[in-house]
Amino acid sequence: MYGSLWRLLPGRWPVKALQCVMLVIGVVALCFLWLFPAIAPYMPFNDNTIATAPASPGSTTSAP
Repeated sequence: MYGSLWRLLPGRWPVKALQCVMLVIGVVALCFLWLFPAIAPYMPFNDNTIATAPASPGSTTSAP
């Protein structure tokens, strides 16, 4: 896969290397800006399993 991508890019090796870096940055930006926010509501790690207990009437952490 990487060899075919390298052969498809135009230019000499420094230009190809710069284009590869720009492609990687573009794919990472695409993932963080659009893909990950779109699938985040469907991921299981967003579900909380620990509920907070209601404060008891005799607790010492009451508001002043």
